[in-house]
Amino acid sequence: MPGKDRPEHKTGGGGWIRIVVVSLVILGAIAFVVWRIRNNKTAEAQQAAKSAAQADRPVPVTIDTVGLRSIPIYLTALGTVTAYNTVTLKSRVDGQITGIHFVEGQQVKQGQLLIQIDPAPYQAALAQAQGNLSRDQANAALARSQANRYTALYNAGVVSRESEQTQQSTAGQSIGTIEGDQAAIQAAKVNLSYTRITAPISGIVGLRQVDLGNMVSASSSTGLLVITQVQPISVIFTVPEDQLPEVFDGMKGGHRLLVEAWDRSNTEKIATGTLLTVDNQIDTTTGTAKLKAVFPNNDGALFPNQFVNTRLILETRNNAVVIPAAALQTGTTGTFVYVVDTQHPVQQKPAGTAATPGNQAPAAGDPPAAQRPQQQAYPVQARPVKVDLTQGSQIILESGLRPGESVVIDGQEKLRDGSKVLPHQNDTTGARSKSSAKPLGSNPNGSSKTPPQKTKPNGAAQLPNSTLKKQPTGNGATQP
Repeated sequence: MPGKDRPEHKTGGGGWIRIVVVSLVILGAIAFVVWRIRNNKTAEAQQAAKSAAQADRPVPVTIDTVGLRSIPIYLTALGTVTAYNTVTLKSRVDGQITGIHFVEGQQVKQGQLLIQIDPAPYQAALAQAQGNLSRDQANAALARSQANRYTALYNAGVVSRESEQTQQSTAGQSIGTIEGDQAAIQAAKVNLSYTRITAPISGIVGLRQVDLGNMVSASSSTGLLVITQVQPISVIFTVPEDQLPEVFDGMKGGHRLLVEAWDRSNTEKIATGTLLTVDNQIDTTTGTAKLKAVFPNNDGALFPNQFVNTRLILETRNNAVVIPAAALQTGTTGTFVYVVDTQHPVQQKPAGTAATPGNQAPAAGDPPAAQRPQQQAYPVQARPVKVDLTQGSQIILESGLRPGESVVIDGQEKLRDGSKVLPHQNDTTGARSKSSAKPLGSNPNGSSKTPPQKTKPNGAAQLPNSTLKKQPTGNGATQP
């Protein structure tokens, strides 16, 4: 029947439409996937080209020259400055202070009068002892005369032997009395001299503990003032017991080892002295021994109880091949450094052939690219080295480098064997933090074709014990 065939026709047409829609969706998804794959490949190719261009680009680095010089080998320790002599003055007699003849903090000489105690009682005691001596001397003279007279009478048989001996004994007693009086006079003079308190050593006077008019006593435990001797001055420091054999070897034959005192930051040398002695025993609690060094301290740079870093110089290594500690790198095959091959400069493309990013035109007023000066680039070599020892911020090499070669001390993280670098010479004048590095090959008169390249002050200076051993990473830094 016609009425029944019409619904079947509608159902067949709807299925055909669904098939077309599903097909279009699948084709669109496939096209999107293909587009994304091609786009990713293009981006990866651009990134690879960019990475290759960056890898081939010269890397700015700071270099230093391998030196051949004398390097002191020393032991470091913490030390405390102590006065060579310290004296606390006390009164040895009782009395009132009548004079103070110094200023606190004054530099005094040995024998200089510092404090005067009232001498009147002790002068009177001295006069009394002298008067007693005069009296006893007169009595002794009379006793001797009587003894002589009794001796003559005894010889004449007028007096007995006992009487003569009695007079001789009296004369002897008078001599003893005179000697006692002389000792009393000497004691009175000593007490009188104690009223003048003088400096027993040369040094600096501290803060006084008494004032003019105070009463002082010989039995008092409080000192009047303290004098410290600072010229010369000593430094006490400790070293481990394992290092004592090296110290004793250096002291053989009466040789005096040099000792340097450095400031708290260990960056500036304060004074130079000599090792005086080593303590006669080792501290069992710390395993260290005390050493005492003496410094002339003519400029007064060292002061008692000052904290210093000491360097005990054991020997001086002559004609040593030395590099900065920052140049040393560590890899899986051992230690190595990056050496700049200045004998084979890299031929670079002219600046005019390089296209600007995005094909942008140079800014107005800029010189043409062909006229811009370029710094010469050089290749680097990762060369293995053998370290003899590390001394502070310097490394002494046993083999691997020759004096005069240039090694990279900053910027190694972007280098690998054969990389191109734009070297800047490190400032070796000691003022690294005040002046920038200079390009290699620049004219010292200022007429270099290459404009000066400014670097960060911290990029050139290296602090002691700042060597960082860098392991190879995935950013291009490798080992030989």
